[in-house]
Amino acid sequence: MPLTSKQRARLRSLAAAEDTILFIGKNGITENTIAEADRALEARELIKGKVLESALLSAREACDSLAEACGAEPVQAIGSKFVLYRRRRKNPGISLQG
Repeated sequence: MPLTSKQRARLRSLAAAEDTILFIGKNGITENTIAEADRALEARELIKGKVLESALLSAREACDSLAEACGAEPVQAIGSKFVLYRRRRKNPGISLQG
């Protein structure tokens, strides 16, 4: 289910305080990158990533590709950074209401 603009704004504000935990380098998005993103999304629900200068894709491309591969929602992609969200299957921690 796509995020509304209000939900996206809430997630962006929450992501501002998060550390960047996922880095995309010159190898691009590999199976290991997808697995790492999947584990991080299950643990945190909201993750921030960065595309390094050596990578051959943009933050938007990386964000969209990872979102599709992990079943997540792309929240934002600005500059070299991006944010992904996926509701945790058990015990969701982030409320998107109000």
